[in-house]
Amino acid sequence: MQTAMAKTLVSPSAPLHLAGVEGRGAAVAAPGPILLRPERPEAPAAPAPDRSPLGRARRWVKLNAAAIRAILLGALSIGLFILAWHVLTSNRMILYVRFVNVPSPEQVLESARTAFSTGAFFDHIYISCRRIFLGFAIATLVAVPLGLLMGRFQLLKDFVFPVSEVLRPIPAIAWVPMSIMLWPTNEESIVFITFLGSFFPILINTLHGMANVDEVLVRAARCLGASERATFREVYFPAVLPQIFTGLTVGMGVAWVSLIAAEMISGQFGIGYFTWEAYSLVQYPDIALGMITIGVLGLASSFLIRLLGRAVTPWSRAK
Repeated sequence: MQTAMAKTLVSPSAPLHLAGVEGRGAAVAAPGPILLRPERPEAPAAPAPDRSPLGRARRWVKLNAAAIRAILLGALSIGLFILAWHVLTSNRMILYVRFVNVPSPEQVLESARTAFSTGAFFDHIYISCRRIFLGFAIATLVAVPLGLLMGRFQLLKDFVFPVSEVLRPIPAIAWVPMSIMLWPTNEESIVFITFLGSFFPILINTLHGMANVDEVLVRAARCLGASERATFREVYFPAVLPQIFTGLTVGMGVAWVSLIAAEMISGQFGIGYFTWEAYSLVQYPDIALGMITIGVLGLASSFLIRLLGRAVTPWSRAK
């Protein structure tokens, strides 16, 4: 309606006074009708998406370009590593580091075929995974609540933190004799060493996450009437959860290191025992097979923890 009134008020022959024109106040004759609010042109319609299989494939590639690039680069790096391994071992090169007795990829592949054809190798893998699960689960159930409470209550932190800092630098191999004396069976001692390996990274990362919680959010929750339990549940725990999963990932890697060391010294089964036995029997391809198996199992377990962390803490991906 305002546009219609503007059209009626402005006459085609009426002089207009334009501000900013040289000689302010000068009359400028309009040669034709003038629209004070010209209509905007309509935006062009968006093209219809290509719903063919090829079009869907292109959209999927575009959305997942970063992940595809990371996978391709990872595959390239692994391929180059295997190629360098093949060249160095096939030619028995000595570049200060001796590759004379190192098995080639072909020999390790043949050893893997022999090992996979029997059930003993899978038994070693199962036993190691069971020990990892038990030790890591117990460490998580103890370290996460303890870290949360230590981060919340300074008195508890002052009491427990010095002891944990004294015990944390002790390597897993040094705990083997003590664990044999503490526990009645080798199985329990190995699980205990695995527990120690994963306990301290989880505890330290949980403490670090509690120290980085924004105090403004805590004060805001208290001003709104939140109780101590509600503040812990709604503010502290969601803020610390990404750091907890970081500690779980690091703790899983240290747990595998501790487990293999314990199995090599006091174990009778497990992938660490398999690798050490291969060294004792001078079966070099089995040594490399055991090492590769340890790496693959550690990578898979850490990947599962990262995947779970991304699903549980979607807000951390926005950073």
